[in-house]
Amino acid sequence: MVQAITADEFSAADGVADWRVLESGQVGTVFRTGSFDKGVDLVVRIGALADAANHHPDVDLRYPMVTVRLSTHEVDGLSERDVALAREISAAAAELGLEADPGRV
Repeated sequence: MVQAITADEFSAADGVADWRVLESGQVGTVFRTGSFDKGVDLVVRIGALADAANHHPDVDLRYPMVTVRLSTHEVDGLSERDVALAREISAAAAELGLEADPGRV
């Protein structure tokens, strides 16, 4: 069973500095891609990570950025699943040389 975590617990977790807790109960970030191709590359990586985790974020690709939002439907809020996937998505973006701009969410 998935257990909920608080917004503060999410924010205090290691490896989630790219992410912000939103009023909607989700967490989100924006990755500046600089090109549509890089955005597509990131979305493909996010898709693979999400399928592997069986945890699917909301992803919005618009030149020149990708916006990602996460929450856990089973708890109607945040869980450790969001922490884990946020870390993986940030790592994938970093591998592509993309910077997060969480202030844009």
